[in-house]
Amino acid sequence: MTERVNELQQLTERFPILTELDQIGHLILSRARKVVLPANQIVFHQGDSCANYIIVVSGTVKVLGRSPSGREIILYRIEQQGSCVLTTSCLLGGEQYPAEGITETEVTAYLISQIDFQQALAESAQLRSFIFDSYGERLARMIGLVQEIAFERIEKRLARYLIDHAGSGFVLLRSHQEIADELGTAREVVSRQLKSFEQKEWLALSRNQVMFLNKEAIAVIAKG
Repeated sequence: MTERVNELQQLTERFPILTELDQIGHLILSRARKVVLPANQIVFHQGDSCANYIIVVSGTVKVLGRSPSGREIILYRIEQQGSCVLTTSCLLGGEQYPAEGITETEVTAYLISQIDFQQALAESAQLRSFIFDSYGERLARMIGLVQEIAFERIEKRLARYLIDHAGSGFVLLRSHQEIADELGTAREVVSRQLKSFEQKEWLALSRNQVMFLNKEAIAVIAKG
């Protein structure tokens, strides 16, 4: 019993809004199942039925779509203090997962069963608000990704990716395929654009590594 109380305390500490739940919400939360998953484990497959609402309290899950030809795009990441927009969508619509979730690190999460999820929507105003607020925030991020892919030039998107992921450093350890997966494009497109930056002496490329020679020039492109 003490261990269970500590688990629920961990969950409410991560999400302070959950401390304000009504009686039904607290009851549903008390039935949530804690899971600890290792890195590189599949959380759900494309085509799976959705059985649980997922709340991640530590670690990262990447959610990626895959075309029939095998091409992948990372749609978003569920990080600590996060929920999964596709899981919510599938539970609401009774649909199968249109994408795949894989842990990038060890992940601690809580699972609320489909039955309890439906009860939360029907009977707990606070828990319902938590679910839809999380859903709306992450849906907006997905729409932003779609707009980037549809309307922004790959030169700008790539430059922004390089700047964002290099941080204050001057070396980014990523393969061309990894960058392409993140940007939702083909490896050949990324390689061609990186080569263009290298020819301008903005970057130096080597295997699985990008080194900045003129970070300011890349930053200008990133800002558009």
